Amino acid sequence: MNHHSSFRRYPMFRARVRRVVFGLTAIVAMVLGMAGMGASTAAADTVIATIPAGTAPLGVAITPDGSFAYVTNGGAGTVSVIDTATNNEITTVPVGDSPFGVAITPDGSFAYVANRGPGTVSVIDTATNTVVGAPIPVGEIPSGVAITPNGSFAYVTNSGSGTVSVIDTATNNEITTVPVLGIPAGVAITPDGSFAYVTNFVAASEVSVIDTATNTVVGAPIRVGADPAGVAITPDGSFAYVANNNPGTVSVIDTATNTVVGAPIQIGPDPFWVAITPDGSRVYVVDDTADEVSVIDTATNMVIETIAVGAAPRGVAITPDGTRAYVTNYDDNTVSAIAIDQCLGSLCLDLGSLTGAAPVRAASSADTPTV
Repeated sequence: MNHHSSFRRYPMFRARVRRVVFGLTAIVAMVLGMAGMGASTAAADTVIATIPAGTAPLGVAITPDGSFAYVTNGGAGTVSVIDTATNNEITTVPVGDSPFGVAITPDGSFAYVANRGPGTVSVIDTATNTVVGAPIPVGEIPSGVAITPNGSFAYVTNSGSGTVSVIDTATNNEITTVPVLGIPAGVAITPDGSFAYVTNFVAASEVSVIDTATNTVVGAPIRVGADPAGVAITPDGSFAYVANNNPGTVSVIDTATNTVVGAPIQIGPDPFWVAITPDGSRVYVVDDTADEVSVIDTATNMVIETIAVGAAPRGVAITPDGTRAYVTNYDDNTVSAIAIDQCLGSLCLDLGSLTGAAPVRAASSADTPTV
């Protein structure tokens, strides 16, 4: 039996099992907490697996059911497919030269991969893990990819052309290009699909906002820190978090006013990419010089912990259930799987790994950042 196909056939079953385990574990946590049992000292998010990938892994995206992570290998011209149940690479898919950004359609059927070398986008059928159709020509050095919530369009930043390509996913043709400032890098789309936020790396140090109804830039560019790279939007659409590579900060944009709110959040030397948990409570930022991931509490916009990973982390994605983060380590040719602590009131537990999980614990004062 094909192991990949057998897991693919029952994605809803796997999701239901995970939800049931979450619920049962929560009940156990509450019982132990009330009885004063099973508590331990405060623990942080934990790397539970280091997964070999291809050469120079960069981007990462996770299927909507959480079953598989797709990792672009920039130095190999391939995409690694990781089974998140076992944290093993189950196959590699040849794509174009120097793949970077990757995004998966909301129904989980296809992965769109930006190939920087030839200036194309490859489309992978996730049921068969094969490339379908011819590569889609876009601009020069395509980097970031984001797909609208309805799955109809893919937005691709062309770092060498100063544009954003819009691909109709029904025909897999580029239907228009949108000029932006500087060197466009990251792209994220609001949950309602109305706007795409594009970071303008190096030259502009700004974020452009594209109205997806007209595919035009609206309003003045939003000034952030120097060399903005990754961008992610909170699940409620209220804020965009932008990693500023040069000053080592994260800027927070209020999407209602398209203005930066608060002071820049100090991270480390070189923050690069960003991901936000499904509940919107935490932001994960990779730092490719410090070899770590910083975790920001969105309630306070303070860094509450850092997690050591592999060398030169570049990409990060979080599973839809919020229990794990996957980080690509460019210089190590690996992917770090991080178990994310889950807190229920005063009780915290590690649910990122259903095997070998840390014991249920009571939250302590060490969990609260010192102001």
